[in-house]
Amino acid sequence: MTQKARPLACLAAALIVVAAPVLAETPPSPVLRAELIDGWQMQSGHEMAALRLVLAPGWKTYWRAPGEAGVPPRFDWAGSQNLKGVTIHWPRPEIFDLNGMRTFGYHDGLVLPIELTPGDPSAPIRLKADVELGVCKEICVPMQLTLTGDVQPGGDAVPEIRRALSDQPEQAQAAGLSAAKCSAEPIRDGMRLTTALSLPKVGPDEVTVVELADPTVWVSSTETVRKGGMLQATADLVPASAKPFAIDRSSIHITIFGGNGRVVELQGCAG
Repeated sequence: MTQKARPLACLAAALIVVAAPVLAETPPSPVLRAELIDGWQMQSGHEMAALRLVLAPGWKTYWRAPGEAGVPPRFDWAGSQNLKGVTIHWPRPEIFDLNGMRTFGYHDGLVLPIELTPGDPSAPIRLKADVELGVCKEICVPMQLTLTGDVQPGGDAVPEIRRALSDQPEQAQAAGLSAAKCSAEPIRDGMRLTTALSLPKVGPDEVTVVELADPTVWVSSTETVRKGGMLQATADLVPASAKPFAIDRSSIHITIFGGNGRVVELQGCAG
């Protein structure tokens, strides 16, 4: 099956997806055009697709951890059928400064690979997903997109999805990580987490981002310092209860930005 994608006429802030060819429509704004790209069936039986976002010049959208002033993207796949799981493969984001606040995202556009795990690999996946994201320039505009339709098994590899998959952050072990340790101490409304990474310098202006598996826990911006071969970052973690809580160190995701386009990531740390 040869991949094709073309936009439908403008409707009410929805993205409509059908299979072969995949069709999509554009929200009623010149700021954003959105299309779902049909992909291929992987050897695992999973289906690879992607969401293509084309932004007006000067506009940007946000990474999964948007930073101090960004809008976090949200995906709700609950209405889908024959869908056991979804893995989003985020390409390396950029760092933006907005009125002195640091944010992370993508300018002009984004191809976001989406790996779909079917319950039955021989049957179509019937998608029903609601997507919320923010697009910003001097102002931020919330966008609500709806994905619906069938993704059929099979398909051909699509070069732009391949390029997006190749633009993932480096794994920390490949970048020379020899140890990753975390310590936590209670604060009035949560926990203070300190990470210590034995890692060669990633770039001239290192910034660390800490994420937890639980999206309801607020994570502050980090204070990142380098002491020779050790990179240390401290962040405050505040749950909805605003009380100290237990932290699963294996669920901690750490991303290091070098300030030169280089991005390194790791999952989990030792006590």
